[in-house]
Amino acid sequence: MSTNRYTRDQMAARVAQDIQEGAYVNLGIGLPTKVANYLPTDREVFLHSENGLLGMGPAPVPGQEDDDLINAGKQPVTLLTGGAYFHHADSFAMMRGGHLDVCVLGAFQVSAKGDLANWHTGAPDAIPAVGGAMDLALGAKQVFVMMEHQTKTGESKIVAECTYPLTGVACVNRIYTDMAVLDVTSDGLAVREMAPGLTFEELQAATGAPLLKGQ
Repeated sequence: MSTNRYTRDQMAARVAQDIQEGAYVNLGIGLPTKVANYLPTDREVFLHSENGLLGMGPAPVPGQEDDDLINAGKQPVTLLTGGAYFHHADSFAMMRGGHLDVCVLGAFQVSAKGDLANWHTGAPDAIPAVGGAMDLALGAKQVFVMMEHQTKTGESKIVAECTYPLTGVACVNRIYTDMAVLDVTSDGLAVREMAPGLTFEELQAATGAPLLKGQ
């Protein structure tokens, strides 16, 4: 395929563009945590972590990490002025009560209908790790998925139907990959943006579900 794909940092910066002023946002474990480093400094966004933090800032400067200040993925984080610590039961009440505007999650698979599979591959030797993913997928007002478009072996992670155990049904609103930005619509997966130099035909060939040309 004759094109450059988006880097992980470019993906994170693109997701950050779509997070609105005043939003309460949970960034999932792994790749989504990069989004915190690209939020515009003139935009007030409240970052939430399921282990009981609200008001997280960007990653700390190397050498200035605080071992007592970590996110749900055990990565060191910073806390902005006005940030708060609280019990994880209160954190889950926020998630389940519909108090989060956006969550950004990684995924193993997303279906054409917006079904999400991100906690277990079903493999006998795989370690299931659901954490708060189900609560976030169903509790947040918008669910963004941020992931590589294909597996390391070249299989599409965007599929007609998920074959892995589901995290949530029809819960994903938008998908950000290293190849494109896709919206989950009632008509199917609509292409909103593509990596520079990538054609629609190339994107479709790399995707395991039918795509619609975006408006």
